[in-house]
Amino acid sequence: MATVAAPHCAVVRGNTRFFNIMAFVMAFVIVAGFSLNLAMGRSTFAAPLAYHVHAMIFMGWVALYLAQNVTAARGNWALHRSLGKLAYLWVPAMVAAGCMIMIIVARRTGGPFFFNVSEFLISNLVGILTFGGLALWALRRQRHTGWHRRLMLVAMSILTGPGIGRLLPMPLLIPNAWTISFCVTLVFPIVGMIADKRKLGHVHPAYWWGTGIVIGTFVLSMLLAFSPPGYAITEWVIAGTPGAERPMEAFLPPDFTM
Repeated sequence: MATVAAPHCAVVRGNTRFFNIMAFVMAFVIVAGFSLNLAMGRSTFAAPLAYHVHAMIFMGWVALYLAQNVTAARGNWALHRSLGKLAYLWVPAMVAAGCMIMIIVARRTGGPFFFNVSEFLISNLVGILTFGGLALWALRRQRHTGWHRRLMLVAMSILTGPGIGRLLPMPLLIPNAWTISFCVTLVFPIVGMIADKRKLGHVHPAYWWGTGIVIGTFVLSMLLAFSPPGYAITEWVIAGTPGAERPMEAFLPPDFTM
């Protein structure tokens, strides 16, 4: 029995190690992006309370995601399941906080100048809803480890977007900065697909479904953002606020320097 079980256990441990590494890499990208912005004076802690609430909830999720992967890697399944119950509450909080901050930013500033206001608002809202859907799907598939880990990885890759956007030279990527930053987030599920192919000989369907949903919702969000109804929604959200004073399209401020 021991000789039969050993190869299976080795595969499970190997997979666990991979997802643990990927979790730390994605967390590093997120933290690095925000840290760089803070170090370069592009952001400050002197922000409205809503920004801090959003940051605590999102960074709390990053910590929870890391804890889940560490407990799995160490085989502490009891704690892993307990933290999974907490995730059922945290995911809706993430969606609510994400939607809240996107609307607030759009109304306060119109979003970063290197993004079209409509794509920033609508695609971001669709993105956080997609994250929530995939994360909850992953939680519902906890007994199916292959699906659970991969769906959660794809969901987490969506959240790397803000970190990646702060690491890339976004002003130089106008007018495609938003699409390029999204495409970079796909590196993580693609790496997962490559790892599957090398280890299992095929790509797990969770990656195809998860990544397909992410790409599909992104395309739909962009089509909506640049459509007349999309512009109407954006203009309605920012009407009468400072965000309505900037150009709708991405632009370079007159005094901008890299």
